[in-house]
Parts: sequence; structure tokens; C-alpha cells
Amino acid sequence: IYLTRGNHETKNMNRIYGFEGEVKAKYDDKIFDLFLEVFGQLPLASVIEDKVFITHGGIPVVPTTLDEIRKIKRGGEPPEKGLMSDLLWSDPQPFPGKSPSKRGVGFAFGPDITEAFLEKNNLELLVRSHEVKDEGYLVEHGNKTITVFSAPNYCDSMGNKGAFIHFGKDCKPNFTQFEAVPHPDVRPMAYAAGMGGLFS
Repeated sequence: IYLTRGNHETKNMNRIYGFEGEVKAKYDDKIFDLFLEVFGQLPLASVIEDKVFITHGGIPVVPTTLDEIRKIKRGGEPPEKGLMSDLLWSDPQPFPGKSPSKRGVGFAFGPDITEAFLEKNNLELLVRSHEVKDEGYLVEHGNKTITVFSAPNYCDSMGNKGAFIHFGKDCKPNFTQFEAVPHPDVRPMAYAAGMGGLFS
């Protein structure tokens, strides 16, 4: 298994969505700090068989090479803008060009930006997550972008399926969808601390 860093592997998102609270309740501050250290060292992207680019959020909206992505310094919290931020926070949009992100960080990128990135780097497909999808995944941008979301019934409230992708030797995606299982007897977002008390 190869893990990549997502926007939730940051100190702020750990606090807002309850990971920090849960780890400190079940273990201690030292274990939480160790998680933060590990999160900071995770790669921001990976490439399968020189064909498939995998990242959490999306792609930069400026022409970028894989070498430039490899040179991003790891070990700390992501800045509010730049390559790392784009990889962690950006989302696809159905129309060409770029737009400000609805999230306030990163950008929304169109099929033309996907095509240019893939072509510049001799790649065939972008796979990312970062967005709940009702069926667990969505193929868009002329079959060049796949969003796959593996958390069914996100935050115990969305009712979505989860999914994962298996790539064979031909690098063609095979999707597996699944439903949520019963949640442990803990209220949803019990350890969350943030967003104006939205989850308390």
C-alpha cells in the first residue's frame, strides 16, 4: 500500500474534523504529534506505471512538471497557495479554464487544464479524491479525471457509497463500490472541535 497526503493530514483539519480530539482522548499528545510528523512526510502524489497520476485534491492550474512536484519540500504544514496547496485542495470543474475554489483554497480546474497537465507529463489519467460522490466515484473530463471517495456515508450523514479502484497491468481502472457499515456507538463527529461548533 502506498499512502499520499491529503488536506486532512494537516494540523488544522485534524482539529476541525476530530482526529486530534480522538487521538488525544484515546492516547496522548505525544502520539498525536507523531501522527503530524508522519503526515508531513507523506508524498503529495504518486504515478502508476508512468501513466496514472494520483493525488488527493487536484492538479496545479499553471503548467507544472512531475520534477517540480517532486521538489516540493515536505515536513511541514501546507501554505495557503502554491503547488502543494493545489495538489491538496483543488477540484475539477466541468467547463474549461480555472476558477476560484468554493473551498477558499486551491482552484477549480477544467478539462483543458487536465489535458495539458497529462500531455506535458506524458500521462494518461488523473485520479484524485477530496470530494464526496454519491456512487463513490465519478469519471469526468473526457475520461481523463476520476474522483474516487472511499468513505461511505461521510460524516455519518451524506448517504454516499464508498469506492476504490484496482489497476491491473493495463492500467485500466476497475471500480469496487461499498456501503457503510453500522457506526460504533459514538455520536457522529464526537471529537470534532471547530467550524463554530457546527459538530458539537
